[in-house]
Amino acid sequence: MSWRTVVISNNAKLDYQIGYMVVRGEKTTKIHLNEIGMLIVESTAVSMTSYLLSELMKNKIKVVFCDEKRNPCSELVSYYGSHDTSSKIRKQIEWTKDDKDHIWTEIVSEKIKQQALMLQRYQKEEANMLFEYMEEVEFGDITNREGHAAKVYFNALFGKKFTRTDENPINAALNYGYGIILSIFNREIVSSGYLTQIGLFHDNMFNQFNLSSDLMEPFRPLVDQLVVELKPEKFETEEKRKMLELLNKEVEICGKMEVVTNAIKIYCRSVFDALNDRDISLIRFYYNEL
Repeated sequence: MSWRTVVISNNAKLDYQIGYMVVRGEKTTKIHLNEIGMLIVESTAVSMTSYLLSELMKNKIKVVFCDEKRNPCSELVSYYGSHDTSSKIRKQIEWTKDDKDHIWTEIVSEKIKQQALMLQRYQKEEANMLFEYMEEVEFGDITNREGHAAKVYFNALFGKKFTRTDENPINAALNYGYGIILSIFNREIVSSGYLTQIGLFHDNMFNQFNLSSDLMEPFRPLVDQLVVELKPEKFETEEKRKMLELLNKEVEICGKMEVVTNAIKIYCRSVFDALNDRDISLIRFYYNEL
């Protein structure tokens, strides 16, 4: 079972050897591919063999590459994640706008609920306003309750002057966390045989991860919680390590405690079941305990 997030931070050469990823740096380390859930290549001074890249894809290991500032900038996405990918894609193309709007309405409502619960945990009075927004969500969120809730939510968490467009350590931490979560969703969508490009609500021709952007919405508050607790005054290597703890956090889903990566897998598959069976009651959301 894959469970480790491996981060390569220094100059190294990575290659493949009989089921293992071999990391050759100041010392040589071997890690069995079955143990790896995600590989993050932070340093631009890392070389990798094409053989290793191919084996990483075969084992459905998410690989994220960082730029010169050590921020996620790209990732590897397999062409085929499932033996019945062609059948799954045909189903995806046949999802009706009405069905997708039903699912999107549920996702938006759940996201606002999670945001409200987050504010409630930190004893913010704005939580009541978000619970009201949740009740006001209309079909397809045509009145954009999500957008209104987001403004209230971020101002309550980080102050009235905070905006998501500012360049500061808080936004850097949020973007880093969202990028990691997005990568996990990309992996699960592709592994299930679907295309990340065809979304439910997001429909940007320049965004190859429209569906991932849709499905990840209720999981964003998990990143927000970690940033609130971190209170970053800078965002460098140590802070990034702490943000990666998100992947090992446990949440409740389907009556069991699961780490976030497993919860995402359960949730994604439940959404696909709901779309294919046209039954929103099949969606399984998580519950977060502080």
